[in-house]
Amino acid sequence: MTEANHDVLIIGSGAAGLTAALALAETKRVLVLAKGDLRSGSTAWAQGGIAAVLDAGDTFENHVRDTMVAGAGLNRRETVEFVIERAPAAIARLVDLGVPFNAEGADLHLTREGGHSHRRIVHVDDATGWAVQAALLKAAEENPNVTLLPGRACIDLITGRHGEKFSGDGRVWGAYALDEATGRVEKHLARATVLASGGAGRVYLFSTAPRGATGDGIAMAWRAGARVSNMEMMQFHPTCLYNLEVKNFLITEAVRGEGGHLLHPETGHRFMADYDPERMELAPRDVVARAIDDQIKRFGLDCVHLDISHQPPEFVRGHFPTIYEKLLGLGIDMTRQPIPVVPAQHYTCGGVLVDLDARTDLPGLWGAGECTESGLHGANRLASNSLLECFVFGEAAAKDILARWNELGAPPPIREWDESRVTDSDEEVVIKQTWTEIRRFMWNYVGIVRTTKRLERAAHRIALLRREVHDYYSAFRVTTDLIELRNLIEAADLIVQSALRRHESRGLHYTLDYPETRPEARDTVLVP
Repeated sequence: MTEANHDVLIIGSGAAGLTAALALAETKRVLVLAKGDLRSGSTAWAQGGIAAVLDAGDTFENHVRDTMVAGAGLNRRETVEFVIERAPAAIARLVDLGVPFNAEGADLHLTREGGHSHRRIVHVDDATGWAVQAALLKAAEENPNVTLLPGRACIDLITGRHGEKFSGDGRVWGAYALDEATGRVEKHLARATVLASGGAGRVYLFSTAPRGATGDGIAMAWRAGARVSNMEMMQFHPTCLYNLEVKNFLITEAVRGEGGHLLHPETGHRFMADYDPERMELAPRDVVARAIDDQIKRFGLDCVHLDISHQPPEFVRGHFPTIYEKLLGLGIDMTRQPIPVVPAQHYTCGGVLVDLDARTDLPGLWGAGECTESGLHGANRLASNSLLECFVFGEAAAKDILARWNELGAPPPIREWDESRVTDSDEEVVIKQTWTEIRRFMWNYVGIVRTTKRLERAAHRIALLRREVHDYYSAFRVTTDLIELRNLIEAADLIVQSALRRHESRGLHYTLDYPETRPEARDTVLVP
């Protein structure tokens, strides 16, 4: 067992975590833990861009309205305004860090995506996330006050109950983490802890999320006593490449934003006219995903087609170089052929409840990014608002920690991680089997279209599997797979329990038993 003490512990090395780290590192010693590689989180996967009002013909109010419309009124307006008004400054900071955004003359090039009334998406071709991750990571690596530790799978938050002198106040003092290379559990203590661990997409069979998106931060915060909110609001991206060789390759929203048409693969019918004739392919993601899901189920299709071949070839190659090259390697020339696509889970809109200072319910714990529910996204995330939320709330967490620093005492003596009653597992197959089972029933029962009976079936399966996972966790030494499985079952349960409580259809939560939307929008808040 090793023990590390820093001023601030940050769990997650994506946009939210690194933004907070860089803002804190001017005066504090910061430790950033990453599960797997430092670049393996969701940030590097973000193709689209970052939404910000930078054009004279656009306004903050337009962006606010578009966000509220996409979020089906479940957003907290105060949060929406807070984030959107800080977007231009966030972009300016990224430019200063060297992010090579596409330019148009002296200005940044702005594209448009589904749900946006104006062109306001700044981007780096179709690989914005990769460029942002690279710039943030470079700045963090060059900062002497930032320590980056990859290959650390966090097990649980350390609270007063882990102290040598027990305290039930819920105060967070850091986290226990598995060193994936050595198999040893480390104790990382800090005055302040920031959760920036990403979403829970891998609870589903089909997801565009990276392999490590197993709801770790959400599950750890829930076990420690924090409330979670709106976990039923799981966003399904309408257009994931349908290819048996390549899984989870996202076809960015911007393909539709730049004129791509959704077509029935056999008849060529542009079917969005049947679902949303005014907005067509530019309707919010939940509308488009349900339309595609309906076409696939009604006509027994494997996929639908996304076609942008009517645009000039140089336009397509210039706007989507990464996607063009990837598809060409698979024998699809998107300048001449349609792209086969299916919906896939894409974003976790719910999560750990945070306020405008990024504070959770637990003293000493802040949160930012996809693991949180800040009130920005509501019942459906507007395209390209997610990276923006990471920058704004990463900054907010750092600012609040620094403002309250004198109130944050040093950690008390904390107990060592106890492995005295466990052995190495000889039944790894149990983990693989249970993981597969969870992802399959979540896709079939808690997917794009839901019913109460399906949700109850899922809840029943979760109850059975939870006991099995608990018994396994209690008997064997932790591995990354076991840690993730324990968190996956927790995340699945939170999603199902939240979905069962919402007796309406709103945004991403669509149930055949309650197809109407209630007049008043209310958050689903679960209390541990």
